[in-house]
Amino acid sequence: MSRRKQRSQPATGGVSRRRFLKVAGGTMGALMAGLPRGWVGRVYAADGPETSQIRFGIIALTDCSSIVMAHELGLFKKYGIESTISKEASWAVIRDRLSLGENQATHMLYGMPYGSTMGLGGSPKRPMVIPFCLNRNGQAITLNKKLRDAGVRKPQDIKPLAEEAKKNGSPLTFAMTFPTGTHAMWIRYWLASGGINPDKDVTLITIPPPQMVSNMKVDKMQGFCVGEPWNARAIADDIGFTAITSQQIWKDHPEKVLAFTEEFAEKNPKTVKAILRAMIESSQFIDKLDNRPQVAEVVSRPQYINCEPGVILGRLLGKYDYGDGRSEQDPSYMTFYDRQTNFPWKSHGLWWLSQFRRWGMVGGDLDYKGVVNKVHRPDLFRAVAKEVGVDAPAEDLKSEAFFDGGTFDPNEPEKYATGFPVHNLV
Repeated sequence: MSRRKQRSQPATGGVSRRRFLKVAGGTMGALMAGLPRGWVGRVYAADGPETSQIRFGIIALTDCSSIVMAHELGLFKKYGIESTISKEASWAVIRDRLSLGENQATHMLYGMPYGSTMGLGGSPKRPMVIPFCLNRNGQAITLNKKLRDAGVRKPQDIKPLAEEAKKNGSPLTFAMTFPTGTHAMWIRYWLASGGINPDKDVTLITIPPPQMVSNMKVDKMQGFCVGEPWNARAIADDIGFTAITSQQIWKDHPEKVLAFTEEFAEKNPKTVKAILRAMIESSQFIDKLDNRPQVAEVVSRPQYINCEPGVILGRLLGKYDYGDGRSEQDPSYMTFYDRQTNFPWKSHGLWWLSQFRRWGMVGGDLDYKGVVNKVHRPDLFRAVAKEVGVDAPAEDLKSEAFFDGGTFDPNEPEKYATGFPVHNLV
């Protein structure tokens, strides 16, 4: 037999490379035929995130829970996101790390994306977007024991004390967490409802949330507004009492958001969608109350809140001890999914801008609708909600009611902003 014939003749019982590839290809084709088109691992190739490595900034507050649980439950990974959680020291650090691209998504106070987009309060001008709200309710105004023992329960009780302290050259001091954020607006609104101008009649300072309790212990301020668990912590440490919760000021108010820079959201639309899918599932998990003890245990860990689970869990379940003899089961406890918590209502953005205007942070030439349309992105939420079968409101605006009898019409934000008796209008 010739050398040529020896090369062409396969060994007995063997399979040629060409035949093997043909058979293997057919077998793999049959196996893959039963899988959805475009499927690769856990996510669809066509829908996979452009950027898979995402660093999420958080502050040590109970309302970071949906970000933390999406990470701990593997929900980010389910949608192709390799998540890292980065606990930051203050809201200013949260803003700066998002602006610089060190974090790609972040836990953020409502109002902060507006401040950064508009360059307010010393913020570098960096457009940001809100496609998702993390929670509603669950904040409070805490006053120290001296005010409690003096019979103070409402802002009208503080006014004569504030006048006397100012006259003596030592004005009363109150703390919030960031000038354009929620806690600043809640304490401003509450004090002003009692005839107190927060910029003229008292001193208003900025303190990071985890430092509120320690600063009250050394008598640095008479009161503060912050998220949980730090109000509950003040009561557990017997240094103060809850004068009013934020949900008593404005029932089902918006609180924290999941924010992105506008640039990141535009360049990474599939990444944003993947993150929102995970966040919806995490939010649904948390709003099953049977899961909240697990949530409290997880978020209490040192890398997140660093607080005893019991201090977190009580108010997370709506069990409020106010520290002055009052207690109740509050039906308006912190929500993460129920009652359309996650939907970014443009009317909420309009209310925030009205308060910026009221307190002299912006002038009368404010383009309310233009700014809100730039920052608020319900279109991004609706797209994901439709894909995962979650209902979303068809409208972008709704009116709101407040504890002092005030109502907000989103169609007339300037009229609302200029209608308050206590203001710093410019």
